[in-house]
Amino acid sequence: MEANRYIIIEGVLGVGKSSLGESLAKEFNARLVMEAAEDNPFLSKFYQDMKGYAFQTQIFFLLNRYRQQHELAQGDLFKRNIICDYLFTKDRIFAYLTLDENELNLYERLCGLLHEHFLKPDLVIYLQASTEVLLQRLALRGRHFEKNIGREYLERVNQAYNHYFFHYQETPLLVVNTNDIDFVNSKQDLDDLVKQIRAMGKGTQYYNPVGYQE
Repeated sequence: MEANRYIIIEGVLGVGKSSLGESLAKEFNARLVMEAAEDNPFLSKFYQDMKGYAFQTQIFFLLNRYRQQHELAQGDLFKRNIICDYLFTKDRIFAYLTLDENELNLYERLCGLLHEHFLKPDLVIYLQASTEVLLQRLALRGRHFEKNIGREYLERVNQAYNHYFFHYQETPLLVVNTNDIDFVNSKQDLDDLVKQIRAMGKGTQYYNPVGYQE
């Protein structure tokens, strides 16, 4: 990766964005920008009552992401590498999955008011995993506000992400199948991915590694 690059890591909750972000920040001596989902006061209530708390949860995330991206645009982006664990433009994935028609209309009006030229990333890394693997990883990390996430909802989110990034063309995109690899505990897995990142060019590339077994 060249100096002064802006890389975004994306994927469904539980896929490993935060863990990979921390590793890549060390690897590339980068500033790490992370969205702390646990700071959203509506999130635990959303997983208990999605219809009742979808709008509040969505708006909190939207405004928080807007604030972070505005600070990035005004800050030191061109002075050092940046690793971020979300793509601002994918915010609509959850809006269209969870909001009713009236809420969605209001959400879109607010998005219009917040519209601003945010800096485009140099690379987006989309981490894929099967719904079964995502459920296993969510159970392992044991966050209390995620215990009510059901398979059906997670499957819908997973399909929506796959659809979104299948059509994504705004920046270079590296799609990584993470079903059988472990960036945290296997240095070989991490090193192989770093090689892929350093070799990235334009367009979309797919990385389907075979997991390293001890």
